[in-house]
Amino acid sequence: MSAQEKPRLLVSFDQYVPLVSAEQTGALWKLAEERRQLDANLLRLPPGGVVAEHEENALDVLLVVVAGDGFLDSEGQELALSSGAVVWLPRGSRRGLRAGPQGLVHLTVHGRRPGMSIAGSAPPPRTDVQEGGEAACALDRVCPECGKMRADASAPFCGWCGERLSPEGGR
Repeated sequence: MSAQEKPRLLVSFDQYVPLVSAEQTGALWKLAEERRQLDANLLRLPPGGVVAEHEENALDVLLVVVAGDGFLDSEGQELALSSGAVVWLPRGSRRGLRAGPQGLVHLTVHGRRPGMSIAGSAPPPRTDVQEGGEAACALDRVCPECGKMRADASAPFCGWCGERLSPEGGR
């Protein structure tokens, strides 16, 4: 086992968050260990900030409120969130977040998704099917910060890294 694979303290949020400018929103911290099986992101929504209701079909997500307050909106229900709250967001569920007057700093943790790749990732194209036109371009759904595809084209934040996105895709 290499030194990189041994347990170690990565960050202490109670010491880290106060050092980050209150104006900084989106991803404040990311789990970046190369051999990890998890993804984790520390995200900040500004006071009144919103992540539109969306559906995550691939992964369960664990959300831990680190600071501030807000609400989880899910299929017509509203759940108040405050520091220390731990919420399980099962895959297939619809969810959105609204930050309260203090903003909302939260950690999301989920299984690591494989990155997008081109070579060898798709089966060879079928030659027995006649289709016309070009494939739709989805570059507007790729996050410029982390390079991953957005599931919901209208989401204002990247579901992977928390980067604020423009409605046209990109920043």
